[in-house]
Parts: sequence; C-alpha cells; structure tokens
Amino acid sequence: MLAVKTISQSIFRNIGQTPLIPLANVGSGALKLYAKLEWYNPFGSLKDRPAYWMIQAAERQGLLRRGESIVIEPTSGNTGVALAGICSALGYQLEVIVPKRVSQETKAILRALGAKLLEADDDLCPRVGAGTDQAIALANAIVKGRPGKYFMPNQYENEANFRAHYETTGPEIWRETNGKITHFITGMGTGGTITGVSTYLKEQNPSVKVVGVQPQKNHHLQGLRNLDESLMPDLLKRRVSVVDEKVTVSDAEAFSAISLAARKENLFLGPSSGATFSAALSLADRVRDGEGGVAVVIFGDSGHKYWSIFDEFGVFTKDEFERLRDGARFVSKPLFLDAVSNN
Repeated sequence: MLAVKTISQSIFRNIGQTPLIPLANVGSGALKLYAKLEWYNPFGSLKDRPAYWMIQAAERQGLLRRGESIVIEPTSGNTGVALAGICSALGYQLEVIVPKRVSQETKAILRALGAKLLEADDDLCPRVGAGTDQAIALANAIVKGRPGKYFMPNQYENEANFRAHYETTGPEIWRETNGKITHFITGMGTGGTITGVSTYLKEQNPSVKVVGVQPQKNHHLQGLRNLDESLMPDLLKRRVSVVDEKVTVSDAEAFSAISLAARKENLFLGPSSGATFSAALSLADRVRDGEGGVAVVIFGDSGHKYWSIFDEFGVFTKDEFERLRDGARFVSKPLFLDAVSNN
C-alpha cells in the first residue's frame, strides 16, 4: 500500500522544459555561464526524463504489463526516486536495490513513494563508482530467477536513456540559447545525459565543446561515476567520442562550489551539481577575454535530500540548510517532499 496519495499521470506533462538561467555573479566574465535547472522536474532531478522514457519504451515493446510486471533497478538516488514516482502513477510495483550505506533521507523518500527496498552489502551496492557493476549483476540474477515477472530498465545500457536527452534536453538547450551555445558541461554517470545532449548539439553545430565531469575515486558525489575505478557503461561507450574533455572534480571542490553557489547566486545545489558547477568555473577561468562564448552547465538536482552529506562534510549549518531549502532562488518543491511529510 502506497504511503502517499495517488500520483496523477498528468504529472508527466511536467517532465522537461526546465528553466535555463544566467549565472551572473560568478566566473571570469568572458564566458557567459548559464545553468539548466533539472530540479524543476516533478520528482526533483534530471533522472525523471530517462526514467519516464525507459518505462514508456518498455510498455510499447510489451516488456511491461500493468498489473503483472514488477520493475526492479539498482539505485542509490535520483533514478530510484524518479522510477518510484512514475511507477506509483502507472500502477507498477517497484523494487530497488540499495546499499546499506545509502542515506536515511533517500531510503525514506523511496519508501514513501511506494518502493520496496532490498538492501545489499556495500560491496554489492549500486552507488556510482566501484560496486555498480556487481549491483547490475545482482538485479539481473533476480530478473532471470523469475522470467517474465521482472523488468529492469538498466539505465546503464538502455538506449531510451540516450533518446530522452537527445529528443528533449538537447533541443531545449539549443532553443533556449538561440543556437549560441559554445560549451556544454555535465556530469558522467550512465552516459545518457552527456551523449544524448551532446549528440544533438553537435548535429546543430559541430564546434560545440563538451566537457564531461567525473568525481574523484572513492567519492561522495551521488549520481556521478569515476571511470578510472569502474567500468564505462555501455551507453557511454557507444558515443564517447562526443566528449571533448574529461575533468575530475574532488569532493572538496564540489562542496566548495555548492557553498559558493549559495553565497553568490543564492542557489541550492546537490552534490553532482556542485561538481559540474566547479568544472564550469574552471572552464570560465581558462577562457581569455575576446574569446567569449556561451556555456551551459547541467544542475542535476537540488540540495533537498542531502542534509546528512552536507552535515558530514561541513558544507552548511542546519540554519543555512533550512534557509536555502525554503528561500533560495529558483527553489522548487519536488513531489517527494510531500511523500515524506505524510509519513
């Protein structure tokens, strides 16, 4: 039984068409920085797009049958939350494999949205970095054990993940910048965002430069993947040539950028957004006067569900966190907040 009121399928109309805003108080000035605010998606993150597209594609292909199929996915964050909300609206059961070390906030959100949690030991956890591949194998084993009962979207291989960004996020950015974008900065996780958006943008203008952001090894930046300590997902392998530059951002750099965004722009960023923001600032510093350009950076989600991480690493005090949660610019209230507050 779901712990929240039934989520209307009309909410799917609100996936995508997220705001693009200027970052006016940071950077060198030669490169104009703009941020794509993906936390405006109904379940609070960039992952709403591919989660919905993967479910839609599976229904069209007959892989998912309402009233019969169970959706299963390894997750430690945004994809699980997005799938939980979407499955709730469509009437599917959802099981998510999470590591024991996943934050209590994330577990509470998943349960409140109706997902069944299967906790794995940390060496089988689906966190980005080491352990992702084992978690996919574990989910595959469960699926194979009950043929026809389970469906795993598998965001690391599913072409619908790429299509979601190729057909929505990329065209939105092109229109919103009037085709003037010169640089695109985003994180590397499954590879769906960076390949989908970049493929579209380079088809419009092959000169657009793409910067892929990865975290340090053994990181704490949920949603990103260090390609030196874990295998490159198949989805990224297929089109990795669209990435012109790979930048590694440390935990400290990402958390510092989150703090800077709060002070200078009054924006409330999640950890992966802090990493992409740090990389965007470094890029702006390298662009000399006279070169100019327009750079778009993806902010994958807000800081709403990361208090425990911010507290652990001293990013914000409780008062600062609450002020940003309630009063930051462009703050948007994801549906999972209602879910948690009802429990």
